[in-house]
Amino acid sequence: MRTTILITSPEEWTAPGSELFQFPPIIPGGPEWFTKPILIVLFSAVIAIALCWAAFAKPKIAPRGWQSIGEYAYTFVREQIARPSLGKDSDRWMGLLLTIFLTVLIWNLMGVVPFIQFPVAAHVNFAAVLAISVYVLKVYLGVRHHGVRGYLRGVVYLEGLPGWAYAIYAPLILAEVFLTSLFTHFIRLFANMFAGHLLVAFFSSVGFYFLFEQLTPLGAGLGLLGVAMTIVITAFEMFIMFLQAFLFAMLAAMYIASGLHGSH
Repeated sequence: MRTTILITSPEEWTAPGSELFQFPPIIPGGPEWFTKPILIVLFSAVIAIALCWAAFAKPKIAPRGWQSIGEYAYTFVREQIARPSLGKDSDRWMGLLLTIFLTVLIWNLMGVVPFIQFPVAAHVNFAAVLAISVYVLKVYLGVRHHGVRGYLRGVVYLEGLPGWAYAIYAPLILAEVFLTSLFTHFIRLFANMFAGHLLVAFFSSVGFYFLFEQLTPLGAGLGLLGVAMTIVITAFEMFIMFLQAFLFAMLAAMYIASGLHGSH
């Protein structure tokens, strides 16, 4: 739905809406799936690979430059994301968790890169694919290490819970582990990036319109307010971009740990 605000001019200012998330094929007459978000995803993968290659291809005892940045990122993911959930198994899964963290972070930061300005995770399909991959891995690890029956028992069992209470508790925890956890994993990321992108576009369009299309004393004030809010929200959104990458990777670590340990 598009929202319009009437002003004192014969023209109307139309707030940005769902059209921000609809993209035509990059190549006219080419594959319909090859759109701007797909190109950003490919570009993001190249960036992530290049960063890791620059940081770890030829490591030195005294890290400098890209190696320092890479080691800081690796240490952050290991200490803040992997070890709290995976403990002694952290190093085994660091490759995957570092990849997830960097991928989501780069996807998000594309929303503030000039001429790109679209956070890929604001398109629900991309966030969902990552979350589904983690979900499949969680279930696979649980069944492989504990068997179907053992895995389900580990999920449902709660020490000290009376037998009669399982009739209420078991359906709820099974639904959480095998259904809602998947959706909350990617919807949190998607919703934050979607809303943030929409807010930045809203205030930047206000600033542009009233400074360049309706330049009056009142319009100038509204335009400057729009520009100021765009700067503030963009700065806040960059923090949210990092936070969502952290939370997405942290939940991935928790889900992997639940599969390995056979419990919720």
